[in-house]
Amino acid sequence: MTPKKIFAATGALALTATMALAAMDNPMVGGAEMYPEKNIIENAVNSADHETLVAAVKAAGLVETLQGEGPFTVFAPTDAAFGMLKDGAVEALLEPEAKKQLTQILTCHVVGADAMAMAIKGMIDDDGGMHVVPTLGGCELKATYSGDKIMLEDERGRVINVTIADVKQSNGVIHVVDRVILPPRP
Repeated sequence: MTPKKIFAATGALALTATMALAAMDNPMVGGAEMYPEKNIIENAVNSADHETLVAAVKAAGLVETLQGEGPFTVFAPTDAAFGMLKDGAVEALLEPEAKKQLTQILTCHVVGADAMAMAIKGMIDDDGGMHVVPTLGGCELKATYSGDKIMLEDERGRVINVTIADVKQSNGVIHVVDRVILPPRP
């Protein structure tokens, strides 16, 4: 093997190892690797557990926003979380006439900051055990934690658990949650 070929092979191996290490820092979500150099949408579309969320983001016209610079923290409900809503609710929200309501619900899952779990816990500690998290949708979530588990309470008093924390993105972070966050009743 010539020195040029050895150098090329060594470079390719180093790049592969670097990419593998970067992916190892991020948890797998929905059976897919989450790459920290990709944005929220680029990663979410690969998660088998977030097909409903991706469809909802598309229906609400928020794809371009969540591909933007950010930073964003997204509390990303799984398909199972959407399945906990009343029968027919998801289908109704995906209708064009429900776009305003869908947009509000989705933006209640988004914070205009890059908040990793340890930072959230620090804010909770600084505030005496509960931190109010304002979302881009105008919702205020009450964040608490127990051990390593972060919980959010929406304005309807429903508890939402972070099931996978700190999924790094190029424009923020995703925390997978087990329930859909709902805005207060009108």
